[in-house]
Amino acid sequence: MSPIPTPGSRPPDDPGKAYVGLPPDEAERRARERGWTTVRSLPEGAVITMEYVEGRLNFTVADGRVTRSWQG
Repeated sequence: MSPIPTPGSRPPDDPGKAYVGLPPDEAERRARERGWTTVRSLPEGAVITMEYVEGRLNFTVADGRVTRSWQG
C-alpha cells in the first residue's frame, strides 16, 4: 500500500519531462528517490480516473519507454 501524503505537504519540484524516454523501472526509481510518494505507470491509452492525488507521479509507457509524465 502506498503511503498517505501528509496534508499540506508539497510534491517534489521535479519537471515531469525529465522522465520521458527512460525505461519505466529507471523512471520509477528516480521518482521515488526525488520524493514522490506514489508512482503510477500506465500503458498508452489506459482508461483512468482523473482524481488528483498530491504526491503522485503518473507515467505513460509505450515500447518500454516513458512517453508522458504528469503530476497528480
